[in-house]
Amino acid sequence: METALAIAGWTVFTLLIVLGLALNAVGLWGSWVILGAVAGAWMLSGFERFSFLCVVILTLLAVAAEGVEAIAASYGATRFGGSKKAFLTIVLGGILGALAGTPLFPVIGSLAGALAGVFIAAALYEYIVMERPTAASLWTGVGAVFGRLAGALGKLAVAVLMLITAYLFF
Repeated sequence: METALAIAGWTVFTLLIVLGLALNAVGLWGSWVILGAVAGAWMLSGFERFSFLCVVILTLLAVAAEGVEAIAASYGATRFGGSKKAFLTIVLGGILGALAGTPLFPVIGSLAGALAGVFIAAALYEYIVMERPTAASLWTGVGAVFGRLAGALGKLAVAVLMLITAYLFF
């Protein structure tokens, strides 16, 4: 019975890790799923697998992953001529877009919504607040989209680093 429970537990753990990677690939909060899987396995193993230090490091990496994603979208917008002041607007646009896109097409709709959200937020900020011409504002939105995509890849890279860290503490 104990062996069956162990197999079931590690199977759920593996599925959560795969889910976390998939969520990160589309720009969602997969790093937190990975963190939860490792922390849960640590607790359910009677604190024999992984460690408190591992959970702390993974928490810091999960926070860093979210930061990488947000900063990348803003950086993309500024590289395409946008102002640095649009950072919070772009982050908020990405979050609202992801939330709006999720009910339409779960998972993929989140990424599409987030990309649309950063595009609209960056373009509108530049057009309304910075009073830039339409073409320049739209170009800034394109930069925000490229940045958001780069951020999703960066977030996926941090998730892989999280898995390497967990493996080293296993």
